[in-house]
Amino acid sequence: METKNYSSDSGFILLGISSNPQLQKPLFAIFFIMYLVIVMGNLLIILAIHSDSRLQTPMYFFLSNLSFTDICFTTVIMPKMLANLLSNTKAISFVGCLVQMYFFMACGNTDSYLLASMAIDRLVAICNPFRYDVVMNPRRCHLMLLASCTISHLHSLLRVLLMSRLSFCASHVIKHFFCDTQPVLKLSCSDTSSSQIVVMTETLAVIATPFLCILFSYLRIIITVLRIPSAAGKWKAFSTCGSHLTVVALFYGSIIYVYFRPLSMYSVVKDRVATVMYTVVTPMLNPFIYSLRNKDMKRGLRKLRDRIHLMAIRNQTSISDFLLLGFSDHPEQQPLLFGLFLAMYLVTMLGNLLIILAIASDQHLHTPMYFFLANLSFVETCFSCTIVPKVLVSIKTQHHAISHTGCLMQMYFFMALTLLDDFLLAVMAYDRYVAICLPLHYTTIMCPQRCLLLVATSWLCAHLLAFSLTLLMAQFSFCASHSIPHFFCDVPPLLKLACSDTQIYQDTMLTEAVFTGMIPLTCVLVSYAHIMHTILRIPSSGRKHKVFSTCGSHLSVVTLYYGTLFLVYFRPSSSYSPDTGMVVSVIYTMVTPMLNPFIYSLRNRDMKGALWRLSGWRRYSTL
Repeated sequence: METKNYSSDSGFILLGISSNPQLQKPLFAIFFIMYLVIVMGNLLIILAIHSDSRLQTPMYFFLSNLSFTDICFTTVIMPKMLANLLSNTKAISFVGCLVQMYFFMACGNTDSYLLASMAIDRLVAICNPFRYDVVMNPRRCHLMLLASCTISHLHSLLRVLLMSRLSFCASHVIKHFFCDTQPVLKLSCSDTSSSQIVVMTETLAVIATPFLCILFSYLRIIITVLRIPSAAGKWKAFSTCGSHLTVVALFYGSIIYVYFRPLSMYSVVKDRVATVMYTVVTPMLNPFIYSLRNKDMKRGLRKLRDRIHLMAIRNQTSISDFLLLGFSDHPEQQPLLFGLFLAMYLVTMLGNLLIILAIASDQHLHTPMYFFLANLSFVETCFSCTIVPKVLVSIKTQHHAISHTGCLMQMYFFMALTLLDDFLLAVMAYDRYVAICLPLHYTTIMCPQRCLLLVATSWLCAHLLAFSLTLLMAQFSFCASHSIPHFFCDVPPLLKLACSDTQIYQDTMLTEAVFTGMIPLTCVLVSYAHIMHTILRIPSSGRKHKVFSTCGSHLSVVTLYYGTLFLVYFRPSSSYSPDTGMVVSVIYTMVTPMLNPFIYSLRNRDMKGALWRLSGWRRYSTL
């Protein structure tokens, strides 16, 4: 019982693909590119099938579900594997290991059953073509999909329940890059013979059944094809199965090698290579196999490309330029506004650049908190450059036009950098929580690799979410007025001009706003709730003030940021007011980035010391 608690509490260590530290970064780059190819390739397959009416057939219905399952299959494994390649700990909790194992088996088995369903589809299409529409009707296709998912998840649940009952009293190092059955069983000090018998029996029933179904289907297909008198007819009938057969050979070849053998024959290196084949290589190759060897898919992909191109042309012809009215209603105030905004822009740039230089040049500030602050200052600099220069040019030249593409680009970078601000503030709150509530574990938890990973994840999520919203906005038509009552291309005023149905966009934006706004904000609130609870337990009032003073600057920035953001975006589009929107937007696009350097430097002794040392070094260098 004690050993079981040990494994449950301490978790496991995933050794990964290679233990050679020199290979970690090259492997990260290779697998990251492969993961992006898998996601993009399979998404293109799904989009092509759903956008082409000719591909609304049972075969492509199963193919689109196979592509979706492949995305889920690799997402269960690869993000954790990529994170471990940049981390020194490579730890995974006991529960996390079981969850990963469950979804890995569920998605893998669903792949297997979908391949069997596609084989049955080809069997009916070639051997009984006149009854194809009757046999493979939509209702039956959906039932086959439902049965595939249900059996796969029940199988995975049984395997995970069996695994959760084992004890792990020896090493907790898994010689693999994810929690697979065989390497985890190797670590158990329980008697695994009964588990192995159940696993082997159930595996034969669950995995061998679809494989035998595929073999039987293709045996019938080959017999039918050989009876066709014409060689051209034989080739035409069999060519519809080429892509599917290639995927089946890749998938089942590596699966049989890894799983259908006794545990005593388990080999670490060989199994890693074989596992990479069916977890990474096969999902990556599937889109290419089905598109390059399939005329219908190639036509569907070309149609998808042409459709996107025509949308872009239609939008550009319906409106070539937008007019950013900005502050043009007050011509007498233009010189004053230009001087004010220019001064704010210069202060923002100079202040944030000084923060970055001070942190980079002072060894005392090479800590996680100041690493995140340097990134926040860099983002604030980019944020101001996205908006303010265009505003200054418009005020000075009275030329308020911005192209359709330029408007979308400005909106993209504005959203990406705003979301990045959001995520970085949450990361900084988490950093303060660990520093105050878990000070003894601070250096372990907030290690350089984890800090880098948190920032990289923030950048990736922010740009992906901004890209999806910009892509949706690019599909709208703007056939009415093209005057934007704002000083930059923001979402609410653009939605007001669209003559397309914007309901889907508003729903998507609201969903993403909940994800990108509420989750980081919740992280900030929970972190500060724990911080307050910890501080209130400190007996000395001087000590309380000293501990809480490290959070003052961050709290001020969070209040400024979220206060204006909620006022602008977290309300219905019908209640949007241009004048109020512009005033509030000036606060979070110009005032907040300008104040951040002052808040973090004037309220922080370490930053003030670093800035004095930086200015002293500058004076010395000029003598």
